[in-house]
Amino acid sequence: MDALASLAQGFSIALTPMNLLWSLVGVTMGTMIGILPGIGPALTIALLLPVTHKLDPTAAFVIFGGLYYGAMYGSSTTSILIKTPGETGSIVTTIDGHEMARRGRAPAALATAAIGSFVAGTVGTLALALLAPEVVKLALLFGPAEYFALMCVAFVAVSSLLGASALRGLISLFIGLSLGLVGIDQQTGAARFTFGSMDLLDGISIVVVVGLFAVGEALFHASNTRDEGEAIVPLQGPARMTGEEWRRSWKPWLRGSIIGFPLGALPAGGTELPTFISYQLEKKLSDRPEEFGRGAIEGVAGPEAANNSAVAGVLVPLLTLGLPTSATAAIMLTAFHQYGIQPGPLLFSQNAGLVWGLIASLFIGNAMLLVLNLPLAGLWARLLYIPQPWLYGGIMVFAVLGVYGVNRSPFELGVLGAVGLLGLTMSRLGFPVAPVIVGMILGPMAEVQFRRAVQISQGDLSVFLTRPIAASLLAVAVAVLLGPPLMDAIKARRRVARG
Repeated sequence: MDALASLAQGFSIALTPMNLLWSLVGVTMGTMIGILPGIGPALTIALLLPVTHKLDPTAAFVIFGGLYYGAMYGSSTTSILIKTPGETGSIVTTIDGHEMARRGRAPAALATAAIGSFVAGTVGTLALALLAPEVVKLALLFGPAEYFALMCVAFVAVSSLLGASALRGLISLFIGLSLGLVGIDQQTGAARFTFGSMDLLDGISIVVVVGLFAVGEALFHASNTRDEGEAIVPLQGPARMTGEEWRRSWKPWLRGSIIGFPLGALPAGGTELPTFISYQLEKKLSDRPEEFGRGAIEGVAGPEAANNSAVAGVLVPLLTLGLPTSATAAIMLTAFHQYGIQPGPLLFSQNAGLVWGLIASLFIGNAMLLVLNLPLAGLWARLLYIPQPWLYGGIMVFAVLGVYGVNRSPFELGVLGAVGLLGLTMSRLGFPVAPVIVGMILGPMAEVQFRRAVQISQGDLSVFLTRPIAASLLAVAVAVLLGPPLMDAIKARRRVARG
């Protein structure tokens, strides 16, 4: 009942005229960037960090939340019409969604994706509202040792599961940890790795985020742009479904919603895993499994619902524990720090208006997205005709103006360019970018918790092993780090034995 009362208070905040306007801005922008291939919510939120730093925190996060949800909606459009997912969570949608479009059923594919996203977003947001306070109660049992162990789990999970290889992920994490050391030591107040520069005393988090996710990604995609692209299936008029298509879609919507939320809340669970699981489940439960891969509407409805429900799950560890489980969540964590706000158990008591206003705005934004996507599907599809050189050139200009507009510092522009080249190099070599941000933001926090735990135990390092929760979390971190290579080694040995 406390959660429902708090949610009612959140609606009183989210329903103010300005916050309704910001929510509309966020969902509209999110739909647009979700439709444009190569642009995602992480990149866009990174671009907006310098622009929104003077906004009220609640307004800024209403925009970010609407943008995150909107990007998941919009990404299905490219998957269906040009077989190019706007987000990794819509990869599975390309299998049957594009086949439906080729057979003249694009309106039905877009409709089941949009309505499924609405159902899943509503279910996921409701679960977020009800479960987040309970997670906070558990988190209040954590001390410095437990928090350090929990951050170790986040480090290992994001590094091992988001990249093509664990080694590359760990190297990216080390780069982020190194960048996090720049600036003022949070405990002693001493300057570290500033090289005598006053510009580095406050750290370089926002510039690094914009450089890696905006400049670096724009350079990478622009350098890979080809003139020949996928043929766009034309779409005229609103998205719509027949009665038979409604009958075949509603169960996959609900099943996808249930699958996506818990998996999205796991460290590095992301949106890819729940969408694949949903697709396989729908294929097994279907009366027409032979249609899968040839335009089965269930193959669009279930994965799209799982995709959007997972987004709500991502917000649970971010808000309650301060731990990001995706690249976009890592950027949002940076946004919290930009406002001097620390996500975690105390967030719900110290900034209750912000948290519950954000959650309520997600319900409102979800309804706005349904209105925007169903009747205006044909209009959104025309965004696919924007020339990519214009698109990435605009991102570069916006990134430079945004960073320079915050402090009017030529030094920060130099850092932006250097970090952008670093991001381009990492993308070229297959190094994941998200662990850099996680290491840079959580690294100093993990250091503080480690030092506090050691001080409390009077220098006894066994405190991390004698406290049950901390020891269990460290065991999970070791299992996540060593589990995949051990499983690969066992499978290789079995193949050799059989051969």
